[in-house]
Amino acid sequence: MAARSHSLLGWSPEAVVFDCDGTLMDSERHWQDARNRAFRDFGLLPPPGFAERAKGVHYIDCGRLMAEETNKPELADDLTAALLDHFRSLVAEDPVTMPGAAEFVRLLSGRLPLAVASNCPEEVVEESLGRAGLRRHFLHVVVPTGAQETARAGDDPAGSTEGRQVVRPKPWPDVYATAAQLCGVRPESALAVEDSMAGVESARRAGLRVLGVGPVPSGEDADRTDLWVTALHAEEVLTWARDRLPDPVPRGGGHG
Repeated sequence: MAARSHSLLGWSPEAVVFDCDGTLMDSERHWQDARNRAFRDFGLLPPPGFAERAKGVHYIDCGRLMAEETNKPELADDLTAALLDHFRSLVAEDPVTMPGAAEFVRLLSGRLPLAVASNCPEEVVEESLGRAGLRRHFLHVVVPTGAQETARAGDDPAGSTEGRQVVRPKPWPDVYATAAQLCGVRPESALAVEDSMAGVESARRAGLRVLGVGPVPSGEDADRTDLWVTALHAEEVLTWARDRLPDPVPRGGGHG
């Protein structure tokens, strides 16, 4: 385990907001496979190091990046469509949770509000969590709004266009800020659980504290989180949840 400090383990959040891909669901490998298949569809080769640069990037931005880095800007829309089609097929065939993710979610469920903040399309998140049996534990799923609205919002710090509030993708703070609001808590009272640096930046910019999970990043990236663990079944994290969070309160109904 690597950590900037252990202060997180002495703190009790009022809500927890999870990333989906690579945090709850073992789908980063699906994105990688989908990118490779999309490149092959158009007779292109992935640029060196592209997988790392694409991690955590919204799929529309990823399709654009794929086109730019292969000097085929005219293929941006086609690559984006192929990428999403391949990814959805792969997820449907093999919906697998990350190590410890299901156990951690079930441990937190009923103790405090839980939400998901993802760069994926909403139907993909809903289907993935549903297949994994986890959807019922989350009160809210927050994803970016339509690509055209997001693009028109541009650098507007308010994240609005033509008087309408939009939700921009990570690394913008919108998905995490919106999730905390829907959970009824201030951002500084919520914890984000993330595996990518784009997601960490999003959560930090929104004001949440951050638990990083997965392979420890190189350099100073891990220091941008409050704590970094290699998996959500790390004993330190499970003990913290049992000891620091309220006792679970059963709630009726829920999502399927």
